[in-house]
Amino acid sequence: MTPTALSAVVPENSIRFLGHGTHTHDEPHLVHVVTGTAELVVDGAPLTLRTHESLWLAPGVPHSMRLPDGAMALGPILSPGVEPGQRARRLGVVPAITSLLTAALCAGPTSPEQVAPFRAALEDVLRGLGTDYFALTPPQHPVARAVAAEAPGTEATLDELAARRRTSTRHVQRLFVEETGLAFGRWRTRSRLNVAIARLRGGSQLDAAAHAAGYATRAGLLRALSRETGIGVAELSHDPVAALAAGTGVPV
Repeated sequence: MTPTALSAVVPENSIRFLGHGTHTHDEPHLVHVVTGTAELVVDGAPLTLRTHESLWLAPGVPHSMRLPDGAMALGPILSPGVEPGQRARRLGVVPAITSLLTAALCAGPTSPEQVAPFRAALEDVLRGLGTDYFALTPPQHPVARAVAAEAPGTEATLDELAARRRTSTRHVQRLFVEETGLAFGRWRTRSRLNVAIARLRGGSQLDAAAHAAGYATRAGLLRALSRETGIGVAELSHDPVAALAAGTGVPV
């Protein structure tokens, strides 16, 4: 039998094979693609998730999902307060989430008592992803705010980012120092490192975390982490999550 045909065996779980129309949840919600490709519409905007990618949704966000060609997805409801900090946060591939949800599928918990430890473990992972290692103050001036939104995901220089807003580099730099307490370059570095650290906490390897944060190599990521935390490169290379959690360095 095909996956689509098998979806009828347990009708209450057919949503995992067939998708669903537009709806909302009163609680936060995770969408995780087990296999294949899921086509979603979230807040009216199309979004595609591939195998093992996840999307973290705040309460009340309208979304629909189509699962073509035998794709499968899970959608665990989360506890109140376990929220992404924005309406929808695309997490990409987080190995810890994949491992936990695979374990849940294999274990097949049915009662609330059986489900509870799996939900708690998943929420621990999400809380780790949702807490930035470096606390960054976002700039409030419209120009600086626009630069801050674009800067972490681009290699554009501050000169280029300022020119796109028809303002001077000096003006943007002054806004960052006044409103965030950090020069633009350091603010961008810490923003990127927050992305990398979140990926590492989620079980990604150094190479994958470096790529997600915009670093060409793991060595570049390790050097940047060491400069900003005061933790030695050797410690970070051996076990970055443990080294960061131990706080053996001093962010400067």
